[in-house]
Amino acid sequence: MLDALIGLTTRRPWWVLAVALAAVVGAVVVGSDVTDRLRAGQGTEDPLSESALASEAMEEHFPDSRPNLVLLVESEDGVDDRETAGRALGLAEGLAYEDAVVGVTSYWQTGADELKSDDGTAAIIAARVGGDEAQAGRAVADLADRYGGEHGPLTVRVGGQTAVLNDIETTIAEDLAVSEAIALPVTLLILVWVYGSVVSAVLPLAVGVTAVIGTNAVLWVIAGLTDVSVFAQSLTVALGLGLAIDYALLMVRRFRAELAAGADPPTATAVTVRTAGRTVLFSALAVSAALAAMLLFPLYFLRSFAYAGVTVVLLAALATLAVLPAALTLLGGRVNALDPRRLLPRRSAAGVRVTPEEAADRRWRRLTRLVMGRAPVFAIASLALLVVAGLPFLRVEFGMADDRQLPEEAESRQVSDVVRDDFGSTATAAVDVLVHSPPEEIDTRALTDYVERLSLLDDVDEVRSPLGEYVRGRPAQARTPVDALRESTEYVYLQVVPVPEVEDISPESQRLVREIRALDTSLEVSVAGRAAAAVDAQGAIADRLPAALAAVVAGMVVLVYLLTGSAVLPLLSVVINALSLTAMFGAVVWVFQDGNLSGPLGFTPTGFIDTALPVLMFCIAFGLSMDYGVFLLARMREEYERTGDHRTAVELGLRRTGGVVTAAAVTLAVVMVAIGASRVTNTMMLGWGVALAVVADATVVRCFLVPSVLRLTGTATWWAPAPLRRLHRVLTGSGARSRPAPDRTAEPEPPDEPPAPTGTTSRTEAVRVQD
Repeated sequence: MLDALIGLTTRRPWWVLAVALAAVVGAVVVGSDVTDRLRAGQGTEDPLSESALASEAMEEHFPDSRPNLVLLVESEDGVDDRETAGRALGLAEGLAYEDAVVGVTSYWQTGADELKSDDGTAAIIAARVGGDEAQAGRAVADLADRYGGEHGPLTVRVGGQTAVLNDIETTIAEDLAVSEAIALPVTLLILVWVYGSVVSAVLPLAVGVTAVIGTNAVLWVIAGLTDVSVFAQSLTVALGLGLAIDYALLMVRRFRAELAAGADPPTATAVTVRTAGRTVLFSALAVSAALAAMLLFPLYFLRSFAYAGVTVVLLAALATLAVLPAALTLLGGRVNALDPRRLLPRRSAAGVRVTPEEAADRRWRRLTRLVMGRAPVFAIASLALLVVAGLPFLRVEFGMADDRQLPEEAESRQVSDVVRDDFGSTATAAVDVLVHSPPEEIDTRALTDYVERLSLLDDVDEVRSPLGEYVRGRPAQARTPVDALRESTEYVYLQVVPVPEVEDISPESQRLVREIRALDTSLEVSVAGRAAAAVDAQGAIADRLPAALAAVVAGMVVLVYLLTGSAVLPLLSVVINALSLTAMFGAVVWVFQDGNLSGPLGFTPTGFIDTALPVLMFCIAFGLSMDYGVFLLARMREEYERTGDHRTAVELGLRRTGGVVTAAAVTLAVVMVAIGASRVTNTMMLGWGVALAVVADATVVRCFLVPSVLRLTGTATWWAPAPLRRLHRVLTGSGARSRPAPDRTAEPEPPDEPPAPTGTTSRTEAVRVQD
């Protein structure tokens, strides 16, 4: 495959670029409105779970119990004032006549105290807007424009689940535009400094933009077939830019080294694709395998990131292996044009002019020799640091993200805050219980006994039904759930209302759900509500997590084995990469669950982490860790085959990839921090968490842990039993010690401070002599 790409990109480069340009233009047309097709819903519910199926039944038979639109009506005169009541009742009646609305209830129609605030200055009009998520979202946006604002003595603010989703979609779209505006110019400046060429710096960005545009078009198609979360766009931008820069860094660096060694552009392109291109291919497969594991989960939030992630990774690799080599072939020596670093020459202590590349190589040589010379110390210190950083994750609490992930200035968030703080738990934290035994099989005594036992559970304030109310098991009204059952052919609907101290989706409310489900009864019952959905989501993730982890580990082991031929390195890679994630998970709990740094970062801590987010962050960060691992291991293997010396291979591998990995990590961290600047907490957590994982991997892991561990394992690092060695030769077509393409980036071993030159041998000639 690589040989075919070489032939295509070196013989017909203009044709390749023309096809790529046409494809990009087509992708722009197709994917321009992709955001409108994506879902702003949480996507963290198992669609086949007990809570999801019960919710569907409740929406059909008890639509008033599932409001997705809340009008918070406020009046300084109090909600019982005559003029206020008349105006508010008119709003409720007008809302009921809207075509999109299927049910309305309000304080002024029912007199229910739970719909009035504690101080009597605010009350609720709750409505159910019909249609799917997209239709409901458009309808709520239209209703908000007409019903929100000032109405005489009333001030109306619009909230509810659908309004929250609309605000999330709008906020994410605005934040992504800001993130791109921040990330692109900063990344360009970093690349110009790393490459020392404006032309070389533009190439990775062009590859990244191509991958992002192509992924948007693919997501547009996928969103027409299944649910795709709007959150997936954040990953598209982050990985599209980050990995494209990673891959292009590797390719352009090798191409420039080949040119410096005297190769013509087509030959330099061919060697680049065979060496660096092979590494890019393995890296793309490794990252894709980690991201594809999210397809095993039923939550469309996670599946959406798999769709976006795998697509953008493969498109970034395709653009790097096909489009970039064609551009390099045409540019030739002009790839080094416009070097601003020439204005800042460096000299060694001996007065000899030193290029930035030579200075960086010396720093990496000193660091590598220092670490390998004291391998046990650095190995133990690195492990201790990573383990300690991950300790906060041991007290993680899981839940489901709610309106509090929005910024405080969002109107739907403000409405939810008022309802949560001033209306008690009835309006927010109630647990829904659906009794769906056939009526003829329900014994009156059994239902009454079940309601009494529900009311006696810890943290339960009362048990309600649509037509009756039980307080601690005693009927407070004449109508009871049994009366409701006699008038229904299918269901009885109960609400278990916790005490005011219990918040919605909190660990306490989830414990209440588990206690309700654990009650022994002859009735057929289902538990629904947001707390129940969170419990079911955790169960779905826990059930499929072993299979997902096994798939990720198996994929990594196979790919590293194919890359290196070793039976030891794959296992070491999995363990080391897993350790590199501990800092990320520990920081997520310490910052976002516990609320440390919530002020500077601008978010509201809830005391728990969204159930699906650690899985997402693991797959992304583990894949990126493998990306850097593949860069390093591929070069170490190349040096080991060339020299046959393990210590030299480790040292040269780290020196030759240290600059690439560092530059790639810095640029990717910049992109992720830009994503983390989002005002939506989940996106903020994803951006900052993955940025921390990338930095930890590129510093603590790649600079200290990996070289020290490989120094301790010695030549056993490359061991494999005879059957696996033979299998590797068959699968890769290589010999046991096959000689790779000449290493044009390898340099002679100069002393730390070279003496003044005594001859006229050029640096290029020295490279040729060593090769």
